[in-house]
Amino acid sequence: MNEAWYRLAMLLTLIAGVWEGPMAIIFRAFTDKGPNALVAANYLPAPWCYVVAVAAAAVAFAVIAVLDTRHKRAMSAAG
Repeated sequence: MNEAWYRLAMLLTLIAGVWEGPMAIIFRAFTDKGPNALVAANYLPAPWCYVVAVAAAAVAFAVIAVLDTRHKRAMSAAG
């Protein structure tokens, strides 16, 4: 995997995981803003929005772990 694509994938996954995870919970719990595309979990009713936000953060963490493992494997094979 090219280094630039790896960094782009990591950055996009991190941003999506943070915005759909902890930021969705913060917007729901501490602000009166309505849901929007950046915090789509907030379109769900009260208990499920938190479950989806935590699941989104967990999926993002898993994707980052897979990307990092494959990047390390590719770098060790190349070098």
